[in-house]
Amino acid sequence: MIKFSLRCADGHDFESWFQSTEAFDTLKAGGHLVCAVCGSTDVEKAVMAPRLGTARAPAQEGKAGPLSAPASPAEQALAALKAHVEANSDYVGMEFAREARAIHEGTAPERPIYGEARTEEARRLIEDGVPVAPLPFRPGRKSN
Repeated sequence: MIKFSLRCADGHDFESWFQSTEAFDTLKAGGHLVCAVCGSTDVEKAVMAPRLGTARAPAQEGKAGPLSAPASPAEQALAALKAHVEANSDYVGMEFAREARAIHEGTAPERPIYGEARTEEARRLIEDGVPVAPLPFRPGRKSN
């Protein structure tokens, strides 16, 4: 495992672990790296000294918690937002665009929903005046 310091185009700094440099490159090329603060996909490695870990002795910073625990106040706020959305909204998966349009047109009951949409579908919803907004996190549930 390797820990990289990352920076988005807006200057937000954050860190993330990757299986290898090649894994980082693959995720970046696929557009799967997202700024932990603003959601930008324009993410680069920041100047750093990479931290490596092995199966026997993982790299640690003092008494750092598990990697899944939010470290900064921004990450804590995102975790709280995600928990709130998941607790108070219906997950509709890849049917998000269809369901959002149906709610907007009054053919489906009004309720808070979240899910996933292709970029073009989301763009059409916005152009048609359907009130939607991207979430700064990926849904925790599988769409299949």
